[in-house]
Amino acid sequence: IVLLDDVGFGASTAFGGPCATPNAEKLAAGGLSYNRFHTTALCAPTRAAMLSGRNHHSVGMGSITETATSAPGNSSVRPNTKAPLAMTLKLNGYSTAQFGKCHEVPVWQSSPLGPFDSWPSAGGGFETFYGFIGGENNQWDPALYDGFTPVEPPATPEEGYHLTEDLADQAVNWIRQQKSLMPDRPFFAYFAPGATHAPHHVPKEWPAKYAGQFDDGWDALREKTFARQKEMGVIPADAQLTPRCDEITSWDDMPDDMKPVLAREMEVYAGFLEHTDHHVGRVIDAIDELGALDNTIIYYIVGDNGASAEGTMNGAFNEMANFNGMAALETPEFMQSKMDEFGTPSAYNHYSVGWAWAMCTPFQWTKQVASHWGGTRNGLVIHWPKGIQQPGGIRGQFTSVIDIV
Repeated sequence: IVLLDDVGFGASTAFGGPCATPNAEKLAAGGLSYNRFHTTALCAPTRAAMLSGRNHHSVGMGSITETATSAPGNSSVRPNTKAPLAMTLKLNGYSTAQFGKCHEVPVWQSSPLGPFDSWPSAGGGFETFYGFIGGENNQWDPALYDGFTPVEPPATPEEGYHLTEDLADQAVNWIRQQKSLMPDRPFFAYFAPGATHAPHHVPKEWPAKYAGQFDDGWDALREKTFARQKEMGVIPADAQLTPRCDEITSWDDMPDDMKPVLAREMEVYAGFLEHTDHHVGRVIDAIDELGALDNTIIYYIVGDNGASAEGTMNGAFNEMANFNGMAALETPEFMQSKMDEFGTPSAYNHYSVGWAWAMCTPFQWTKQVASHWGGTRNGLVIHWPKGIQQPGGIRGQFTSVIDIV
């Protein structure tokens, strides 16, 4: 299972979007695309539901772990009567490993001293875990755990370190080792990069591919994506594009001096998503090189919810300013002075609400909004050559993350 973070339905080229995801497209051509697949409108509930096969409230994750309460269904504690998928598979002879984001550990259990009941390598059923516990991470300098042990990243940003690449390295090495030492034993690998959750951190050569591509703004981008989605058959031929809501400013009404900054934000995001897909491809290639691809079921879930509108209409150089009520400090002049730093280790950047809305084309709204599909409908690709008879097909059945179990 590959689960990306905060990717709208209309972001990936596999579902008509502007951000190149050639590996998702390759899997879709050899497998099936699902265009009515549903997540929850938030990170932690989607993950808890997917890894248990239960609706999120029934496993205590009515919201994210950081906002848990004592209310039933919102405690962030999974009842011990509801086993996670990895535990079930482990008890039935699978090797199990998770790489990347967890975000299912109750906050009072998330220190290096635990307790570890809800951690992936304890109650979660994963024999191997390498990744992070919270909702987001610095891609250049992440807070990492190997099992229950805090570890430093193996290199610095100056030495070329990036979290997604590290996670892919770990996943590739684990899969090779598993197939070498236990070739007859099936494996369950869960690859959940922190990408493309903010901060949008990515090496500069990836956004460079998109220079100038978003200068027309988010309203025009939605129209282009909508047209491509119809051409691909991802949406019905008689579909109508949802209108822009008053709460989202039109591109034409944004200040002219901010438009170059806004376009840069989207270039960085597009590069970030393409970079993520590239490293997903490395993991898939490793399975292929071992001769196991034909009989491995790959679920590539393009987003655990819709695109994130947590960046204000102007976007953010440091998204924490917004979360702490200080977004006004990031004036247009300040944002213009920081344009070249977006995506780099000196930034903690996010894009405008307008881009998040465009990434959820053709639906209304975005992540955190559970109505109108923008927050809850994501693209799913399933690849399984030995089991799928009609490669390249599109499936329109109503499905959900709980259906994977």
